[in-house]
Amino acid sequence: MENFKPIAQQDIEVVVTMMEEFYGIDNYPINIEKSKNLLKEFILNDMLGSGWLILHEGQTVGYVILTFVFSFEYGGRIVILDELYIRKNERGLGLGSKTLDFIHAQAKLLGIKIIYLEIEDHNEAARQLYLSKNYTLHHRGSMKLVVK
Repeated sequence: MENFKPIAQQDIEVVVTMMEEFYGIDNYPINIEKSKNLLKEFILNDMLGSGWLILHEGQTVGYVILTFVFSFEYGGRIVILDELYIRKNERGLGLGSKTLDFIHAQAKLLGIKIIYLEIEDHNEAARQLYLSKNYTLHHRGSMKLVVK
């Protein structure tokens, strides 16, 4: 049975281990201690967002994190689906679809107007999953500035 449990401080080690697996897919760097500290800060401050462990048959198999943003354009609070990770051996069981249904319901409860996300160009499976749940490709390009 699938289930979702809010990420708590006692879950930091397992979540950061999964973050390391997730980031490793695309060879993104990760600082383990910094990630632990950031996750602790995130858990302690409700204003930053919400995160859940993804459970399958009583085992933690992934996690999902929504981060909050306030948008005048969209009339209030929106979220970035910042991270959604399911361990390799549990993919293909419908957990991604169930997780998206869960966060959609959570977004409604939280009064969220929009859910934004980014996907890697090569991740066609993720793209198809999001499209199947009525996510649409955004007409705007993403840009970033690393503040130093």
